[in-house]
Amino acid sequence: MFFPVKYANKVILVLLFTLLPISSWGKEVEPFNTNRARLLGHMLQQQLSGKHYSQKPTDDLLSSAAFDLYLKQLDFQKRFLLREDVTKLELFRNQVDDAIRRGRLELPLLGQDLLNYRITQIQAIITELFQEKIDPTVVESIETDPEKLDYATNFTEQRERWRKIIKGQIFARYISLREDDIGLDDDGKLLPVDEDTDIELLFQANEKVAKTDHNLLKRMLEETSQDHYDRYLNAIARAYDPHTGYLPPTSKEDFDIQMSGSLEGIGATLREDDGYIKVVRVIPGSAAARQGQLAADDIILKVAEGNDDPVDITDTRIRDAVSLIRGKKGTEVRLTVKKADGSRLVIPIVRDVVEIKETFVKGTTITDDKSGQTFGYIKIPSFYRDYSGKTDRNCTDDLRQELKKLNKEKISGLILDLRNNGGGSLSDAVSTTGLFLKTGPVVQIRNGAGKIQVMSDTDSSVEYTGPMIVLVNRFSASASEILAGALQDYGRALIVGDEHTHGKGTVQALLDLDRFVNLRGMEQYMPLGAIKVTIQKFYRISGESTQEEGVIPDIELPSHLAGLKSGEKYLDNALPWDHIASATYQHWESAPENISELQQHSEARIKENKDFQEIIADADNAQKRREETQQSLLLKDILAERDQLHDERERMTPHGSMTAGDDKEKTKTLDEEIADDSYVKEGVILLQELIGFSN
Repeated sequence: MFFPVKYANKVILVLLFTLLPISSWGKEVEPFNTNRARLLGHMLQQQLSGKHYSQKPTDDLLSSAAFDLYLKQLDFQKRFLLREDVTKLELFRNQVDDAIRRGRLELPLLGQDLLNYRITQIQAIITELFQEKIDPTVVESIETDPEKLDYATNFTEQRERWRKIIKGQIFARYISLREDDIGLDDDGKLLPVDEDTDIELLFQANEKVAKTDHNLLKRMLEETSQDHYDRYLNAIARAYDPHTGYLPPTSKEDFDIQMSGSLEGIGATLREDDGYIKVVRVIPGSAAARQGQLAADDIILKVAEGNDDPVDITDTRIRDAVSLIRGKKGTEVRLTVKKADGSRLVIPIVRDVVEIKETFVKGTTITDDKSGQTFGYIKIPSFYRDYSGKTDRNCTDDLRQELKKLNKEKISGLILDLRNNGGGSLSDAVSTTGLFLKTGPVVQIRNGAGKIQVMSDTDSSVEYTGPMIVLVNRFSASASEILAGALQDYGRALIVGDEHTHGKGTVQALLDLDRFVNLRGMEQYMPLGAIKVTIQKFYRISGESTQEEGVIPDIELPSHLAGLKSGEKYLDNALPWDHIASATYQHWESAPENISELQQHSEARIKENKDFQEIIADADNAQKRREETQQSLLLKDILAERDQLHDERERMTPHGSMTAGDDKEKTKTLDEEIADDSYVKEGVILLQELIGFSN
């Protein structure tokens, strides 16, 4: 979501969704124009140093941070560059700030030359490797975490690294072929194959991986000097913070994709991240959301059209990945993803339009059989608002209507579900908070100059006055954190869920660089693109920032994502948590007072709850896999791990998810979605305890 504001007498757009994709927006400018590049660098430095919230100086510290980001995006997986290449590039570590001011272009152009030279060498290497026989019984492994790898020191070491990479790729493709061609048993395990079939499948896997890898290298060599320079500028921008970035000019169609935050066809927000295409958010009501397996923080490794061979999209520009993923409604795309726990999964999604009704607030009631009490449940997928004026539909009005319906049901308590809500309209974050309070401040906003604006609810009406539980997880972000934080500060609701929410407490503005061209003769270099820059920071009414730390729940529940490094504080150059003075506000008159006792009771229940114990066990297993980054290249080990992961996913599959090919009519109702939701069940028990304490 975004809305127009005035800033430095220029119209810009303020973005409130968490981690909107920073994509290579690029209409090609060929041949590479060095004068245009110098102008672009100068304008980027000028706008960022003047308008970014942090007021960071353009110095060696910023230069070093920008260099690290640049090197990561150039060869994050350390598959191409040799140590000697990196040594040459390292000479520029503390010169990025000087280069951008003086219009010097050596680093990105040198990086392009070195990378392309090594890619041509790898082309020859893999041609040989694909002709060699692979022995699936050899006991060996490969390191899968680039952070634990150093760059190869010589040609021999690099060749050995690629031999293992290819071996792992072939085994992964072999398993995929067995699944598709031979099939699975009733338990989802691979059916057995005879020796001849096994040999044939390995041969096919070799052929298909060879084609995929050669195509990838060919695409990488087709990247232009402008592509490399654009990524270099983006690295400089991201050195300020992870939500600041340079966006090259593009067609109107790509601009619409960026502003809507969604990807036509499957419904996911993506970003380019150190050579990978990462899922930021799955859009509620989209094909991906209904299918149920794609999730935030998934890395998309390959894309296949239906049953066609997959295309490797690592080290690929996001616009190229988008062109592969998008497609006509009703067609199938198969995404090979690396999950947050390190496992891989092929996800089939039938492209479709977003079901608008699934993005709206919706509610239902839950009746406790033992006590006969009725509780309300409301899910808020996002803080939406139709700025076009066509419908005037918005999250606040819809929530108000749901609350009126539930009040007629004489509910004893309410569960407000903000899990996976990535944010949206700031005004609706404030006005929805006001539905549960009389009047008062909701959020404080500070700009780079230190000026603080307090946004308050001024409507004295309260739509619901009873006890409340708010469910959150680490994908609850931005506007969700404003609502949850305010309700927690007032003591109006008990916050329940993951160990922390996402932690995005910043506001971004989109600056069109063409608007700042004021020198005669410079028009010939337009369009220059835009920069997305962080201009403000959110603070709770208590004075604490939501930035980096997020909202810490009153009651923490086990999570499949426990131990996962997901959230603002794990992003490069994230702005730090801090605090300002508290706003003036009064606590809710019946705020929960026995939170520590509620925590103890909840912990005791969790120990006896089979579902939560399975969640803890699955999270522990996932954490062990993340830590065990040495991947076995013994085929029988890989097959055994495949079956183990299948069993875990069967337990973890979200209730109500669909598989490709299911009819849309099979989409679960809200009641069916929450029927077996352990978090909702615990929420009901906590509400009952709150009622007991308040009485």
